[in-house]
Amino acid sequence: MSTHDLFKTENAILVAARAIGDQENLPSNLYRNELVSLTEHYQRLVRESRRLIAHSDRAERELNALNARLHELAGALEYKATHDPLTNIYNRGAIIERMTHGLSKSHVALVVLDIDHFKCINDEFGHPTGDAVICELVARVQSVLNGVGEIGRVGGEEFSIVLAKFSPSQALALVEEIHANLNQSPLRVLPQRLVTASFGISWCPQGTSFDDAYGNADAALYEAKHQGRNRVIQKVLGNQIAPSLVELDTQAS
Repeated sequence: MSTHDLFKTENAILVAARAIGDQENLPSNLYRNELVSLTEHYQRLVRESRRLIAHSDRAERELNALNARLHELAGALEYKATHDPLTNIYNRGAIIERMTHGLSKSHVALVVLDIDHFKCINDEFGHPTGDAVICELVARVQSVLNGVGEIGRVGGEEFSIVLAKFSPSQALALVEEIHANLNQSPLRVLPQRLVTASFGISWCPQGTSFDDAYGNADAALYEAKHQGRNRVIQKVLGNQIAPSLVELDTQAS
């Protein structure tokens, strides 16, 4: 629809008023009546303009609110897609993505930890207690990490920690601190039993594939469990200056 069509009535009034204005010596009441008609239409246009502006402002506010809500929903959906619903840490897919991204940028230490004898905890105390154990243990680990690294749940009682740009000695020291924290005192949810974990660390140079990194960490974890659980084993991929760091084992006192 053209502008002329939208303002057909107003344009006709303007044409008539202009025609009268172009004539001289017409009766004064004719000029007055035309002026009144123009004034009335102008007032109507002002009212309509105000109504349209108010409607437009309201529509803009509603659109802004809707846009903000859509952003919130998108963020919530992204969070649910990348986080474990029980612990609110990364899920398996997200931690694999973080590890792969880290390996493309720098050397990375991948830590795999598994709660010792977790099936016995579920069988003896029930699955709700088992879930509470997982949540509190994750909170303990996060308190030691203190914002360093990225942690994810990769299985029922198995977790991975990505430590980008950590040297083998730095990674080992941090994991030993986590290990010592778990051995220091029982969890509040299960005060009658000390909950421990076994740790496998895979230190990887930049460019290592995720499969190699995880396979190496899993092998270290298997060795930790084979040696009696509740200990830390580190394996380093690639050629390293310090061969003493290739495999290390620590047992809580």
